[in-house]
Amino acid sequence: MTPLLRHVLLPLMAPTFFFVVAATPVEVLGCRNRGLLALLIVGVSLIGAVAATVAGTRGRARGRLGHRWWATTALILLLPAIALVFLA
Repeated sequence: MTPLLRHVLLPLMAPTFFFVVAATPVEVLGCRNRGLLALLIVGVSLIGAVAATVAGTRGRARGRLGHRWWATTALILLLPAIALVFLA
């Protein structure tokens, strides 16, 4: 698996799913279910962002070259949380 796929395209699924849920009409899922799905996506995304931050920090401390990819992953995974704050 290439670093672009692993660290950019796969993490982009979280913001995509979040915005799809946010754009779904209330009549389709219901208000409570949309909110719970959005919170679930944000929670999983934040856990992934923390894990990516830890992996990037460890990689930087050990002198590995791929630590910038982990920082990119963490920033991408923070997008749903930022969007939730601005949309709420």
